[in-house]
Amino acid sequence: MSFRVFRPTIIALAMAGVLVTGCTQSSTQSSDQPQLEPPLQWTACPEGVENPDDGPPRLQCATVPVPLDYENPDGTRIDVTISRLPSENPDTRRGVLLLNPGGPGGTGLDQPKFLESLGMPKSVLDTYDLIGMDTRGVGHSSPISCGFTEDLEYYGAVPPYAVDEAAFAEQMATSKEVAERCAASDEDGTLRHVSTANMARDLDRIRLALGEEQASFLGYSYGTALGAAYASMFPDTTDRIVLDSNIGDTHLDRDGLRRYAQGMEETFPDFAEWAANEHDRYGLGATAEDVRETYFRIADELDKAPVDGINGRLFRLSTFATLYNPLSYEAAAESWKYFTDRAGGVSSGDSAVGDQAPAMDNNWSVFLAVTCNDIEWPNDVATYRQAVEDDRTTYPLFGAAAANIMPCAFWKTTPSEPAVSIDDEGAADILIAQHQRDPVTPLAGGQLLDDKFGDRSTLLTVDGSGHGVFVLGKNACAQDVVAGYLVDGVMPSDDLTCR
Repeated sequence: MSFRVFRPTIIALAMAGVLVTGCTQSSTQSSDQPQLEPPLQWTACPEGVENPDDGPPRLQCATVPVPLDYENPDGTRIDVTISRLPSENPDTRRGVLLLNPGGPGGTGLDQPKFLESLGMPKSVLDTYDLIGMDTRGVGHSSPISCGFTEDLEYYGAVPPYAVDEAAFAEQMATSKEVAERCAASDEDGTLRHVSTANMARDLDRIRLALGEEQASFLGYSYGTALGAAYASMFPDTTDRIVLDSNIGDTHLDRDGLRRYAQGMEETFPDFAEWAANEHDRYGLGATAEDVRETYFRIADELDKAPVDGINGRLFRLSTFATLYNPLSYEAAAESWKYFTDRAGGVSSGDSAVGDQAPAMDNNWSVFLAVTCNDIEWPNDVATYRQAVEDDRTTYPLFGAAAANIMPCAFWKTTPSEPAVSIDDEGAADILIAQHQRDPVTPLAGGQLLDDKFGDRSTLLTVDGSGHGVFVLGKNACAQDVVAGYLVDGVMPSDDLTCR
């Protein structure tokens, strides 16, 4: 198996964020509505947004102008590009379902068609117009750039594994350089306005532009933070809210990032058990514990001698990404076998990321802007160094990565406002869906968010593994519960676990 099998996995992971931001609830509320804009002009979506090959495309796009700075609503405006997959059953149509795939930094224009292709229930497709979007700063919505180039080995959403003090020092230097590049690229002061709070305000502007009194919302991963902020800031104009695979708040902080390591420890045994059952095929270990030891052995060997441009930190990162979906297990096992067979290092001189870095510039720039703007991160390097040492022991699979230092420690932009506070007053309209074993947003995140929303939320847990419950997962009980809530408004009477 070529090392190239790792490329899409690593890049997908870098885009797969789970973060959010916050703000106060004083500046844009449903009681102070902006003036209705002219009707949206629906046209063909930009090139690259997926549409069906047969027949006329059903997915169409439009732009919604929003204030760059909501404190100055008559000032500079930016365009947010949205997509619409309309209901084909006007008799059952309830309204609009705003979507967010996570990130922050990933495009969402194609998400309506993506979810439809994965089997979103017809009842949901009939009930709503599905609304995808590139959030502010992303893709076709006034994109931002920190100026990432190929020479800077930066992988985006997850810090690299710090195998020793030298690796930590290298990441510290890289993080400082990234923060400086972001500041240097921000000539017009746009960066500080790319935050979860402003994205939540944009959601309400989109609702208004669509002519809807209320809007429902389905968000995954980082989208749960955005959805939590949206429901807290606009409780009167939000309808049915589903938060799937949860960060635990309206922003990503150090505790949330460090929970990645907890999630990997909780989820890895599912892969290890699968691999042990396939020992005759892959030879990775006859027991789950043997497979775990194989992981450490391969990582250690790649730390000493990379194979085909893959070193130990990229191997750990790709394994972390593997746990997002059990469908990745087979490809991961083949890759592990490839490295096992080449112990000692066979270098082709190729880079594992190579020319992918510039293509990810926009995604990583938005990820950092939102993450670093939403909440103030510690700037004491010793804090991160100690966390790496602590979590290396507590969570040996991935702790020295998730605790590693981020560019947020050197961020130059002053956040425009505090993080959004969870509003636990209001309708009981929030369904929190969560796998019990999720590598990036572990069960603890769902429990934390459910506790913060109090009587407003109900927690649906699934005895399963992976990132994404509704549509992305396959548990029939969970699909029925979420679809039943979105279509009929039937919320479980109490917290529920699907076996």
